[in-house]
Amino acid sequence: MKAAQKTILMALSLLLPLAGGCEMVKPWQREALADPIMQPGRNPIGAAQLDHVYFSREAASGGASVGGGGCGCN
Repeated sequence: MKAAQKTILMALSLLLPLAGGCEMVKPWQREALADPIMQPGRNPIGAAQLDHVYFSREAASGGASVGGGGCGCN
């Protein structure tokens, strides 16, 4: 086997399992998916509170695009 054929075969073998995850959404299922309860950012006040908790308690940088110390005195 040539190197190009091996590369194509390897790429196909890696990408083939990903094709099984595609699902077609039927028109009558779109209503349930468009429900506000399904939206991750449906509560901006709750999201702001969680961001504040991560900001003040996590000493890691880059967690929720905020930085600072873990003492909460920022």
